[in-house]
Amino acid sequence: MIIKTSEFALSAPKVDLCPKEDKVEFAFIGRSNVGKSSLINMLCNHKGLAKTSATPGKTLLINHFLINKEWYLVDLPGYGYAKRSKQVQKQLEQMISGYILQREQLMNVFVLIDIRHEQQKIDREFIDWLGISQIPFSIIFTKADKLSAGKAKSNAMAWMKKLKDTWEELPPYFITSSEDKTGRDEVLNYIESINHAISLS
Repeated sequence: MIIKTSEFALSAPKVDLCPKEDKVEFAFIGRSNVGKSSLINMLCNHKGLAKTSATPGKTLLINHFLINKEWYLVDLPGYGYAKRSKQVQKQLEQMISGYILQREQLMNVFVLIDIRHEQQKIDREFIDWLGISQIPFSIIFTKADKLSAGKAKSNAMAWMKKLKDTWEELPPYFITSSEDKTGRDEVLNYIESINHAISLS
């Protein structure tokens, strides 16, 4: 897939204020500070598209970016940021679950995982919830440039292997780096394959 245009469309505090049109959507989510904004900018080849911040937990709205005038890339708030108040955390959880469970245009959720770390309870619980809710999703391992290629691959495989304790079929996964654009073509081609399948149905 070649991305020719990418532009900010709107920010919504809840699912019923998202775009009314029926363009398909691909959502990106992960723990705070996982490198989500950098990944989105890298995928779109548009450095200032999603606002990156040194402070984790800055995304508090459902942000829609229109890609090639055809589909939406959706930037969801990060989960598990400990410094938020319990009330704000609860509001965000309701916003995220409301969007994921109710949004008919949503085709796939990309869950971002920092490749340097072992499987964290909060990520595993979120992924298990997606499975129970029957939401199509894929895993994107970020920050692969921080490790050697071999170590990045073995970390990803070890992370995926841990899912086998309850998962019969593992979701697709991608190893990426926003710094050197590792995995960019693979993620975009995956989105394109889903869009193509929809156009044929």
